[in-house]
Amino acid sequence: MSAYNPPVNQPKLPSVLRENASESGLAHFFREAWSYPMLKPEEEYVLAVRYAEDGDVEAAHKLVTSHLRLVAKIAMGYRGYGLPVSDLISEGNIGLMKAVKKFDPYKGFRLSTYAMWWIKASITEYVLKSWSLVKMGTVAAQKKLFFSLRKHKARLGITGSGELLPEQATALARDLKISEHDIINMDRRLASRDLSLNAPLSQGEDGTAEFQDTLIDEGASPEEFTANSQERSMHQEMLSTALKALDERELHIFTERRLKEDPITLEELGESYGISRERVRQLEVRAFEKVQKAVIAAKENSDGSGWGEGA
Repeated sequence: MSAYNPPVNQPKLPSVLRENASESGLAHFFREAWSYPMLKPEEEYVLAVRYAEDGDVEAAHKLVTSHLRLVAKIAMGYRGYGLPVSDLISEGNIGLMKAVKKFDPYKGFRLSTYAMWWIKASITEYVLKSWSLVKMGTVAAQKKLFFSLRKHKARLGITGSGELLPEQATALARDLKISEHDIINMDRRLASRDLSLNAPLSQGEDGTAEFQDTLIDEGASPEEFTANSQERSMHQEMLSTALKALDERELHIFTERRLKEDPITLEELGESYGISRERVRQLEVRAFEKVQKAVIAAKENSDGSGWGEGA
């Protein structure tokens, strides 16, 4: 038998899936999902073959609707992650439709066994993406830890949302066969959710206070920024004035040795001027002393001539 190629035609989307856009549609979804009969193995096989070989969309529709209750059952198992059940079901329905499209009836398995993994994968990916703007669970081991840590904490009797105690982290690491570092990091991620900067602090009368109002700006204040800018300008002016006291060779050596991020070596400067390494060092020291003396003199003059007055 040749390799199985899924049909091109997409399964027909049941009306109940299109209507399931909010929590208010859940009751209707559950009533209709349970109204569709479950298929016998031979019925499922005939429908799957019709869709696989002929692209029969009506057959795919029956395969989808007969497994809606499976989607609901799996989705309800992920209610503890703070997401609307309607959204979980919608994602599970997408996984179910992918499973129907890719299902190979000739391998002898039931569609529910195959679809279960597609439904879970679709829902878990949605949970991971919705939990935080920061990407998490990038590898299979991290994804598994995200969904199993809470269950293992409950089994070991670890309650509360505070920081894990060292002995608790050790017990979980031993139980899950993973490092304590990974356990602690994932537990912290599970304990906190993203918070909008515009989220209200309380349900007070005015309702105007937002979370961003409590954030502390650790940067410089406008006054400090202005003062620092003026001080940098003053220092740059002093240095420019001081450098004028150097001759051409001293200025070049001082610039290359003291003002560059990657200073040139004494040997290289000595070779360019035809002098020894020690002589270059002496010229550098002399140039530095001249600049230092000029800067000190300029600062003393500025302190007595109005710099900083009026503060």
